[in-house]
Amino acid sequence: MDGKYLSLTSYKRDGSPVATPLWFVQDGSRLFVSTGRDSAKVRRIGRNPVVSVTPCTASGRVRGEPAPAHARIATDEEARRAEELMARKYRVDRVVILPVYRLVQRLRGTPVGGDSVVLAIDPGP
Repeated sequence: MDGKYLSLTSYKRDGSPVATPLWFVQDGSRLFVSTGRDSAKVRRIGRNPVVSVTPCTASGRVRGEPAPAHARIATDEEARRAEELMARKYRVDRVVILPVYRLVQRLRGTPVGGDSVVLAIDPGP
């Protein structure tokens, strides 16, 4: 998958979809994203690992057709590999964009930082 952003759609208990734009990296056919351990998407994926992924813009506007996939929390080894790939792919973004994003979160009163988790996303229904 090309681009910097991936729209990850997970599903609520009632089946309604929730899409979130995220930075991602690809390792073979597997995709990896990093997110807050306490995020709602992690809870949704814990209940239902079925997701869909679509290339998108930073604002979440999709740029392609959704593909079915399954998500899970990555193993420690996968998480280390994903972090290496993320550091390489988003080297400049981590210095420029991430601090601005965290500042906006603070201004909104949203918790900043905390524990993160890497999600492994495998293609297929």
